[in-house]
Amino acid sequence: MTGHTACLAHLAATDRDAYLNGLTPGTDIDHRGTPFTEDLLNRLLTALHDPTTGEPHIGTAWFDGATFTGTAWFVGATFTGDAKFGRVTFAGDAKFAGATFTGDAGFGRAIFTGDAGFVGAAFTGDAGFLGATFTGTAGFYWVTFTGDAKFDWVTFAGDAGFAGATFAGDAGFAGAIFTGDAKFAGAIFTGDARFAGAIFTGDAGFAGARFETVSRLGPAVCGARVVLDGAVFGQPVTVEMAAREVSCARTRWISTATLHLRYAEVDLRDAILEYPVVVAARPDPFSFHRSGNPLSEAELSGREPGVRLTSVGGVDAAHLALHTIDLSMCRFAGAVHLDQLRVDGWCTFATTPTGRGRRFPWRWSRRNTLAEEHHWRVRTARRPARAHGWTAPSSDAPELRPAAVAALYRQIRKSLEDGKNEPDAADFYYGECEMRRHDTFRSRGERMLLTAYWALSGYGLRATRALAWLGAAMTATIAVMVLWGLPVDDPKPTTTGRQAAVGQQVTLTTDTPDPVNPTGPLPDRVTGERFEKALRVVINSVVFRSSGQDLTTTGTYAEMTSRLAEPVLLGLVVLAVRSRVKR
Repeated sequence: MTGHTACLAHLAATDRDAYLNGLTPGTDIDHRGTPFTEDLLNRLLTALHDPTTGEPHIGTAWFDGATFTGTAWFVGATFTGDAKFGRVTFAGDAKFAGATFTGDAGFGRAIFTGDAGFVGAAFTGDAGFLGATFTGTAGFYWVTFTGDAKFDWVTFAGDAGFAGATFAGDAGFAGAIFTGDAKFAGAIFTGDARFAGAIFTGDAGFAGARFETVSRLGPAVCGARVVLDGAVFGQPVTVEMAAREVSCARTRWISTATLHLRYAEVDLRDAILEYPVVVAARPDPFSFHRSGNPLSEAELSGREPGVRLTSVGGVDAAHLALHTIDLSMCRFAGAVHLDQLRVDGWCTFATTPTGRGRRFPWRWSRRNTLAEEHHWRVRTARRPARAHGWTAPSSDAPELRPAAVAALYRQIRKSLEDGKNEPDAADFYYGECEMRRHDTFRSRGERMLLTAYWALSGYGLRATRALAWLGAAMTATIAVMVLWGLPVDDPKPTTTGRQAAVGQQVTLTTDTPDPVNPTGPLPDRVTGERFEKALRVVINSVVFRSSGQDLTTTGTYAEMTSRLAEPVLLGLVVLAVRSRVKR
């Protein structure tokens, strides 16, 4: 302490009283290394009270290395000069609510054992908390940081509250560790916000925050939820997060954005995308740009690093691009311009159940589906067995009619087709037809036609089904030909005539007798010769040609029917194969 050989705590009582009585509001004080009791600090601040405000008024304050045993009560204090609290230990609570720091405030490597309350404080200069430790709750609600706020490498063992805070300069939280919840709801970041290397064990809440000039948020790791609901990003930004959940409901992206994520379930409900936004899964761990070492992901151990999108309801998907995202749980209902959605990389959708959906031998054909169809199947299943394997809807999932699900399938199919992904688009055409077939608001005739189309070839997408029907039709035609269609013998032309008188003209008539229907037991009609003739007739019918074989009346009609049906089935086989190999 200036002018004395001992600190304030160890001065003689008379010297201490003389020193305190000589203080006036706004005086510079130097109490580095002083062990303050609660009573001693109160006496010091009482001596510095400004009569006009009723609060302490301090000039430049040196408290580096000091220890505050009780509650450090600096509520409403004004520091006209620099406030230096480097390496200070607050054994009790530290109360700085409503304090004003006109100069720089330095709390580097300070230890806050109790709660730290800076609610409503104002930092006009830089606020430095580099390497500080907050064991209790750190309350910086509604604080104004006019200069830079430096919280790099700070450890927050309890909850860290920055809700409503204003960061007019740069906000640095690089390498910070948040063991409790981090609350930045409604915070305003006018300058840069550096969270590179930050670790969040609890929730990281940025609901309603404004990032006006932030170009990069992260990379950071969060063991719970990153909440960006209602947040506003004013400039092109890259968000890099490894978290269990990333909620971006009602988030507004005023410029382009790229979200590189790991492990996360992402919710984009009602997000406003004014420019292209890319959501991509990061294949490898994030690294801290200063050291280049990968960030620890211990908080997320045991989980798959892939990214799952849960909802895009209410989003204008024209500006949305997805890259290597799991869409098996994603709800698309309510989104607009889904036909312009970009789906790149290895994006996966939900699939049909692998088990049996009906009685033997029927099985669900494997295909990509939307979560909305899963929900509809479960809700409309008359028996529990029919819902087996389909994903049940959550309580907040909207109940859609088949026509609405068909519209979703149609739009996403268009998106995949525009991206030259014809094979996967075929699955969504199948789903669209399925929903149209089950739509009771459509005419009975249309539904019957769709049912026949489904049964014969799976809407022109199941080659094996159409091939099976073709084989069955050919087999049936061959059987009809062998048993009833081929005559006993091929009728041979015969010539008949009459001669009226010698030397007169002779008139002859050539005619082919009607084929004779086979008779006798049916097994006797099955011969190799008759089978070969029947096979030739059927093969010609498949390629829409006439065999030229003499047939009975039954055989003639059977051939006409096969010439109509079997080429159609062959065409469905070709169409189904084409849909799977089309580029």
